[in-house]
Amino acid sequence: MRMRKALRWLLALTVLIGTLSTAAGAATAAEPEPTDIKDRLLSIPGMSLVQEKPYPGYRYFVLNYTQPVDHRHPDRGTFQQRITVLHKDVTRPTVFYTSGYNVSTTPSRREPTQIVDGNQVSLEYRFFTPSRPAPADWSKLDIWQAASDQHRVYEALKPVYSANWLATGGSKGGMTATYYERFYPRDMDGVVAYVAPNDVVNKEDSAYDRFFERVGTQECRDRLNAVQREALVRRARLEKKYAAYAAEKGYTFGTIGGLDKAYEAVVLDYVWGFWQYSLLKDCDTVPADATTATDDEIWASVDTISGFSAYTDQGLETYTPYYYQAGTQLGAPTIHFPHIERKLIRYGYQPPRNFVPRSIPMRFQPHAMRDVDTWVRHHADHMLFVYGQNDPWGSERFRLGAGARDSYVFTAPGMNHGANVAGLTPDQKALATARVLDWAGLSPSTVSRAKPLAPYDAKLDVRDAEREPTLRP
Repeated sequence: MRMRKALRWLLALTVLIGTLSTAAGAATAAEPEPTDIKDRLLSIPGMSLVQEKPYPGYRYFVLNYTQPVDHRHPDRGTFQQRITVLHKDVTRPTVFYTSGYNVSTTPSRREPTQIVDGNQVSLEYRFFTPSRPAPADWSKLDIWQAASDQHRVYEALKPVYSANWLATGGSKGGMTATYYERFYPRDMDGVVAYVAPNDVVNKEDSAYDRFFERVGTQECRDRLNAVQREALVRRARLEKKYAAYAAEKGYTFGTIGGLDKAYEAVVLDYVWGFWQYSLLKDCDTVPADATTATDDEIWASVDTISGFSAYTDQGLETYTPYYYQAGTQLGAPTIHFPHIERKLIRYGYQPPRNFVPRSIPMRFQPHAMRDVDTWVRHHADHMLFVYGQNDPWGSERFRLGAGARDSYVFTAPGMNHGANVAGLTPDQKALATARVLDWAGLSPSTVSRAKPLAPYDAKLDVRDAEREPTLRP
């Protein structure tokens, strides 16, 4: 009898414990999901907070996200990739932005974000500091690995921001947005790529020479060409000034191989740099007669446009990941200088290999850009490419083929490397704005109005070309 009572008591206790455990589990499962956006972001595995900064009408977060060094072998190490989130509302569309370089940690809003009045997620490109694996295996810096970074960030954030997503970027960022679409075409609902170069055949660059033969006006071209030539005529005197400048700043020239190579590289960037960042009206700032200009006037004009710090070790270091990619996959332009006697040019346009430390191995992959170009021509869907009429980087651009659907290539008249939708002709501006709104999943009545939904904000809405040292897209 006692044994049966003991057994019944033990069974009852077991059932009770099971019931309590189930109830506790149910209570845990019933706990509400975090509602504050910061808590929701930080509940994502691998996401950590660096800083939250206030901005009226938004929440702004600087975050780190754990990424595999190699997406093909995610077990072989990780690194922390910097991202920022400009949060408007989880019900609004989200714009996924990358410059292709470092990410700014100051709140800003790209043009598509203003158009759709949405959220913005900005991603630092892998291998730019601080988003660099340690030790750095440079073979893992390629366009597929970078696109896979974006894909993982999108997959992590899509449950939070469930409305439509658009990818965007300018210059190398426009290239990045395009490569992301090529490798992960099901992620984004649309792509807006600004001033994105497309160097399909690296050794064929005659399009750039044709551009410089006709850009702007003859008077402006003559002024620029004369200053560039004069800087080489006065090379000996101006290099003494350069040496003093470098000594004062603590600049060195180990990577490029000497001050003379750096000087010529800066001077040969001069005409390109003017058209990349300036407008036709700015020709008035160029010395009218280079032969009578003082050394200081020639120096100041070249330094203002090209920047004498660009090819120092200190100037190159930040951009090593770009030059590595230019020399392994992206390609780089080579142009000629018919207005300058050959005896004045010692090196010509130097290859990316000259701008990357020799300790980093490089091998060019000629198929990479051909693959992307072919894909865009035949499979582009919901893609908008915007170029500037006077931007040299638009000489080799993306073009659409018969297989493209609801995709467009537009050119902004008179604009440079800062070309945008706002600078298009009225008809193209209305069409581009309407398509962006539609891709963002907004109502037909909103699409038909074809107007940006958010008012212009002078602090948030960056409209100038993203200023990088010359001859980097």
